[in-house]
Amino acid sequence: MTRLSLDDVEALSHRMLTASGASALQAGATARSIRDAEADGIRTVGLSYLPTYCDHVACGKVHGQAVPEVARPRPGTVVVDAGLGFCHPAYEAGESALVEVTRTNGVGLLVLTHSYSAGVLGWFVERLAREGLVAIMFANSSALMAPHGGARPFFGTNPIAWAAPRHAGDPVVADLSSSAVAWVKVKAAAEADEPIPLGWAFDAHGEPTTDPHAALAGSMAPAGGHKGSALALLVDVMSGGVAGSNFSHEAGAFGGTADGPPDVGQVVLAIDSSATMGPSYVDRLEHEFAALVAEPGVRLPGDRRLASRAETAHQGVDVPDELLAVLEEYAEHGSPARR
Repeated sequence: MTRLSLDDVEALSHRMLTASGASALQAGATARSIRDAEADGIRTVGLSYLPTYCDHVACGKVHGQAVPEVARPRPGTVVVDAGLGFCHPAYEAGESALVEVTRTNGVGLLVLTHSYSAGVLGWFVERLAREGLVAIMFANSSALMAPHGGARPFFGTNPIAWAAPRHAGDPVVADLSSSAVAWVKVKAAAEADEPIPLGWAFDAHGEPTTDPHAALAGSMAPAGGHKGSALALLVDVMSGGVAGSNFSHEAGAFGGTADGPPDVGQVVLAIDSSATMGPSYVDRLEHEFAALVAEPGVRLPGDRRLASRAETAHQGVDVPDELLAVLEEYAEHGSPARR
């Protein structure tokens, strides 16, 4: 086991991405997102998932030289064409415009079209909450989850995230998938050859399974049955419809290198509540948060993530030597798909 600082994580991620064909622009924001995923303990989409990002640059699923194009078609709307590049640099290209239109109009909409996986949605909405805004984000992905009553994958795990500002300290952030659990957790269980809890997924025949390999050959289960299915449809309406990208069932698979770019979308809604409540709106939020955590055993969404962040800021993260060897090989030579 080797301990890396968060600066080391970001630098290694940047080297891996550029060696695999990503420009500095594409690699920069994406490497920062990997750093933050590791810091927050969301390691299934951190360094262990980064080789997939690199493979997708090398094989063309992600256009590594894409330059996001920002447009403002209406007063409260910002549209960024990601150019089939990574989601994170496309978001950063449009973020300042989103903050501006939100403060001007009270509400703002950022649409990322022709994009790629968003990874941790909390990464995006937290940034807006630090600007004093309430933010909600929708992001679809390629088909992995059966709709309620169905057996074959139709929706992605289609996450939703939201964040709210606080007077002091970190914003409150919630990040949840429409599926019973994130797909990367099933993938990690399969790699470790460990069973998964019943209710996470179905096999290829639509039967509940505890075998992660059978789950990967089948489909994810929606969270709460018809409720998760309805949320996944909402995300598709936003990300495939409003964002003008592929719906989940149309998108190229995020796994493997056979299909073309997923061409999915993300939609971020930002609200400046001072437009409706005046400057006291954060006071109202603090009242709600305090009342909630006064209940014994209750915590705010994201508290575990923040605890991990505080720890890793000082201690760094431990990376298994076997994984580190793979990462350093990518950093030195790029993705095997590029060679």
